[in-house]
Amino acid sequence: MKPTTRKASAAGRFYPAHEKQIVDLFQKILLKQKPAFSKISDSDILGGIVPHAGYVYSGKVALQFFEFLSESGFTFDTAIILAPNHSGWGPEIALDANNFWETPMGPVAVDKEFSDLLEIPKSAEAHQIEHAAEVMVPMLQYFFRKGFYILPVSIWDQTPAAERAFAIQLLAANKKLGKKILVIASTDFSHYVSTELGQKQDDKALEKIINMDINGLAQVINQEEISICGYGPVMTLMAMAKLLYEKPTCSILSRGNSGEVIPSDEVVHYVSALVFNQAR
Repeated sequence: MKPTTRKASAAGRFYPAHEKQIVDLFQKILLKQKPAFSKISDSDILGGIVPHAGYVYSGKVALQFFEFLSESGFTFDTAIILAPNHSGWGPEIALDANNFWETPMGPVAVDKEFSDLLEIPKSAEAHQIEHAAEVMVPMLQYFFRKGFYILPVSIWDQTPAAERAFAIQLLAANKKLGKKILVIASTDFSHYVSTELGQKQDDKALEKIINMDINGLAQVINQEEISICGYGPVMTLMAMAKLLYEKPTCSILSRGNSGEVIPSDEVVHYVSALVFNQAR
């Protein structure tokens, strides 16, 4: 069968349509921020939480995650990109049916060896118009160049049971493959609320995330009606960390909101965080 390629659907909307424009924007953002980096062993890092809004809004928060990995000397074989399904198209949890994803920075191969070991349906439809996974790829390409695979996952069923079951599948598959993985949970936090309310709501969710309380996270989001779009991906990442590590830890790297770019009474909030093992 002839290899197929998913063409970029978010380029020119959520991020620039040309490689030079992407690089220039990243360099401009990175020049403005001087974060302090703690030393964490490469082998102890599993992944993290990264926002997926337009780069002009969430880029300074998102890039801190990837810059942290780069500064830590982190390397990986496959980036598992867990993303919410905003459209509702396709299965409740879906891999992509394509062989490659193309961005203005070039093509990246989908890890078919990994996806073939998972009992999860493949659906090009679930991914084609989604931006939440796609916007991660140019950032990966900028910091890690070439030589890695991606495994994009679209998640519509955002329940603790579904995410735990999927986490078990992912780790079982990788136990056979023995790959170094990077797990990215793509999500924005509170949507279209005031700066103050969004921070208050997100603090409640972040408390559960930092404590690795998967059921508590789902409960507080539903009870408080916190509009975190990708809490399913976050729960999957948390479940993987709890299965892998003696002392799974989540550390907040950066927070921000769209009102810092365009002042508004209703803003979208962003968080980037690192998930790692602190047992050593």
